[in-house]
Amino acid sequence: MSFISDAKPQFEKALDHLVHDIGVLRTGRANPSLVEDVQVEAYGTVQALKTLAAISTPDSRTIAIDPWDGSVTKNIESAIQKSDIGIMPVVDGKTIRVTMPMMTDENRQRMVKVLKEKLEDARVAVRRVREEVKKKIEKEEGVSKDDVRADVAELELVVKDYMAKVEMIGDKKEKEVTTI
Repeated sequence: MSFISDAKPQFEKALDHLVHDIGVLRTGRANPSLVEDVQVEAYGTVQALKTLAAISTPDSRTIAIDPWDGSVTKNIESAIQKSDIGIMPVVDGKTIRVTMPMMTDENRQRMVKVLKEKLEDARVAVRRVREEVKKKIEKEEGVSKDDVRADVAELELVVKDYMAKVEMIGDKKEKEVTTI
């Protein structure tokens, strides 16, 4: 039993990683998570954009980036241009505006394909944790075979629950991506 409860943080970590990974997928709507982790070279180091500027969405298709220090505006602009997001920033004084282009059907299908790959990665991560826990349960000394079977069955229920959560997260994001 303790092996299963000890593994729950690992299962949660797999879900959190999935949510973070799919948060950057374009949906046609402006979302600060699209740019907040863009790596910007500033002050002699490379930092995430969210540490250098306030990021907001004034409307559904625009992301506004207000650097706290105006001297890094050009660095932020070039970092966004170099990123693989596929959007072009426009500098308006100290503020940088990024307008989201309309998503084509082809782009939406490509995003769904990427989403499915990320969902499969999450499923693999959950299965990997399951296998580690299962090995620990089976190696435990002084436990009857019935107890081992019961613990493995309980583990399978937990895994099934996390797989359902992965599917639910994926379905919600797929609706966001495919909704026009």
